[in-house]
Amino acid sequence: MASDTVSDIESATPFDKTLAALDALHAEDPRKVEVDGERLPQELWHGWRMSAWLERLHASPDELTQLAVRGQHLQRWQVSRHEYPEGRVGYLTWRRDQGKRAGETTARLMQEAGYAPDEADRVSGMIRKQGLGRDAGTQAVEDCACLMFLENYFGDFAKTIEHDHLVRIVQMTWKKMSPRAHELALGLPMSDEARGLVEEALAG
Repeated sequence: MASDTVSDIESATPFDKTLAALDALHAEDPRKVEVDGERLPQELWHGWRMSAWLERLHASPDELTQLAVRGQHLQRWQVSRHEYPEGRVGYLTWRRDQGKRAGETTARLMQEAGYAPDEADRVSGMIRKQGLGRDAGTQAVEDCACLMFLENYFGDFAKTIEHDHLVRIVQMTWKKMSPRAHELALGLPMSDEARGLVEEALAG
């Protein structure tokens, strides 16, 4: 059995090795979510859902885009938002730093698995959202992140934000998404209140 395991590891592709390494780090998240009666590490579940959205966005995404999407939230729980100042500047700084850390770690895992440095740098750039609106891989990462937000976090988030501010957030989120992501977002199940807010934002 041990020799079979060693053989499997040696025959695994750089993509398979990197994906496994990413999921191993995701699985260290101490926070849990319940999915179909099973308690899962939150970031592991998040990474799987991100990949599921990518499959709906693109019929055949390339390996680098798949890795960027899977690594986008890597180890995010390690640095709390509360460690940064309140307000938009603090939030953007936290998000930038998180993207830098996730990109660097993913790039390191890729090179350890056998990817070339330029391929690792490309994925790191996608995770850091470089070239948004121009780079297809970066756009895919952003689309998946926006769809995750709308699908899983928007309802609870909406209860904590003042109405007009929330409308502006939806408008800004929508502007960052591709036409295909818009299609998928409009097909999401939403409460009447949430759907009304989205419609108000899009009409503005």
